[in-house]
Amino acid sequence: MTTDGFAALGIADDLVTVLTEDGISDPFSIQRMSIPDVLAGRDVCGRARTGSGKTLAFGLPMVQQLAAAAPGRPRGLVLVPTRELALQVTDVLRPLAAVRAIPVLTVYGGSSMRSQIDAARKGTGIVVATPGRLIDLMERKVIRLDDVEMVTIDEADQMADMGFLPQVRRIMREVPESHQTMLFSATLDGQVGALVDAYMRDPVRHEVDTSASHVETMEHRFLKVHHMDKVKVAAAIAQSSTRTLMFVRTKHACDRVARDLTEHGVQAKAIHGDLHQRQREKALAQFSDGKIPVLVATNVAARGLHIDDVDVVVHYDPPEDPKTYVHRSGRTARAGESGLVVTLVEWDQVNEVLGIQRRAGLNVPIVKMFSNDERLTHLEDWQPPDELAPFRSTSRRRRRF
Repeated sequence: MTTDGFAALGIADDLVTVLTEDGISDPFSIQRMSIPDVLAGRDVCGRARTGSGKTLAFGLPMVQQLAAAAPGRPRGLVLVPTRELALQVTDVLRPLAAVRAIPVLTVYGGSSMRSQIDAARKGTGIVVATPGRLIDLMERKVIRLDDVEMVTIDEADQMADMGFLPQVRRIMREVPESHQTMLFSATLDGQVGALVDAYMRDPVRHEVDTSASHVETMEHRFLKVHHMDKVKVAAAIAQSSTRTLMFVRTKHACDRVARDLTEHGVQAKAIHGDLHQRQREKALAQFSDGKIPVLVATNVAARGLHIDDVDVVVHYDPPEDPKTYVHRSGRTARAGESGLVVTLVEWDQVNEVLGIQRRAGLNVPIVKMFSNDERLTHLEDWQPPDELAPFRSTSRRRRRF
């Protein structure tokens, strides 16, 4: 691709200049596929995971196509499942929208409604929102959707998992029928498929960065650890990487593991739903900026997070099912980069994890390690012996999701 890659897709020069100044010149696959269709006015349905470049795929055409809007009457709407993702989408759109003098309003729960009401009354060209808070503002007549021309539903599968689809339907009933819709999701079946059928007109479908292609860029390691040695093992893994994201099952465990890692010489912060929004934003910013090397998260808190350059994902607590394994693991190996995924397995969790492996199509040995094992410093380069693979398979390294 050349430096005028976005211009070749139909993006205007002023927006291309903003991208170039931010060091963005070559479109990702989802952007190359989707942008021309969105600019042509087509509904676009994209199967793509978090981190594949979806925000610019819908954001660039949205900024380019929309005109100025009256206060409280946006022309563009982006629905996202979490506060963190709302902020991240806004960070991408705002510099582009500023060139066109289009205000971008971010609305989400857990923060001052008064400040969001005041901002809405000043200008709302594009609204990036979580469903619940948007409905609150709609019911207060602060935001009306009568003028909306373009809607994006981002991370639709996560919307479904978190129980937000009834709220999404409530919002979509207020949008004019003539609007254009973009929907992006890691899966397009089940409830998401019903959403596509209900609110999209003859959508163009694009599929990139599916789980299968994505998992091929990961290295998977399953380590059998002793409960008393588990934190030390996790600390050893983190000390050998630049940016490590660890997943636990509960909010209590999130705080405890972050505290224990810090006590073992590894700076770590927790992110979960019981923290104040300001605390969550600070922890995420410190991790993204490289000021702390480890972020410990619950599944819900990390939904949809866009964090670049995560070297290692550690399933400190094994996931409940294969789908959770994919979602968690997807925080690394983004945009075609490689990544390491490590699952810590306690003695009494082996059968549970083997069940997840079998259903996920993985066939990776669970190897016993203690915190003083030198292999922990180079897990990505170390390969567990094929003969230890738990299932009979022609090739454990080619079995994918």
